[in-house]
Amino acid sequence: MTHRHLSARGTRLSTAVTATPGGHPARRLMARLHGRTAAGVPRWAVWAAYATTLTVLPSCVWRIAAISFHAPLLERSTEPAPGHGPVVFGGVWYVVALSVVSEALAYLAFGLVGEWGERIPHRIPVLGGRRVPILAAVIPAGLGAVALLIFPYALVMAGLGRMIDGAHRSGLVVHGWQSVAFVVAYGPLAAWGPLLGLLTVHYYRRRRNRAAHPGVDVVKRAQTTLPPSAPG
Repeated sequence: MTHRHLSARGTRLSTAVTATPGGHPARRLMARLHGRTAAGVPRWAVWAAYATTLTVLPSCVWRIAAISFHAPLLERSTEPAPGHGPVVFGGVWYVVALSVVSEALAYLAFGLVGEWGERIPHRIPVLGGRRVPILAAVIPAGLGAVALLIFPYALVMAGLGRMIDGAHRSGLVVHGWQSVAFVVAYGPLAAWGPLLGLLTVHYYRRRRNRAAHPGVDVVKRAQTTLPPSAPG
């Protein structure tokens, strides 16, 4: 291979690595929503992050519709269910705020596959541009994944007509199609913890592997984005 060919190949490589990502408008829009994908992240991990965010959305919609807009999704009562604890917060804005916070927490899963989960964005004052320590992301994400395993258990108990403590009572009364709507809305929450745990393990292994073998992910990204060579 001549020097000219080597130079041309190097130019294409540099252009491919530094070029602004394009593609379908929908992909560009989604990239703006969650940021650039980190080097070395496989496609399945990105889809798992999307799925993690979507596990929370149906329950948020159900909660706002049923409580804030009084949709006929449950049997209403003026008194709390027997054994129900004290109602500390209430009102329309509490339900909306709870839903927004839940979705925001689920959105953090993109930090396990995105560049902003490895290096703090430059727009953040003081800390912008610094690398995120591995354990600073892994520990809270791992604890969150374990805590979220309460949802599969709670859904099973609700299906048995019991509270979380196992008592033979239910704080939520639904019948017929309301039960179906409730399961459709809250069932996906059972996958939130396992998906977050899967992403956390992959994040830890990927970053540890990168620390042990620096530069490997850059080469892989260059190879996947390099345009095909001209024939001849």
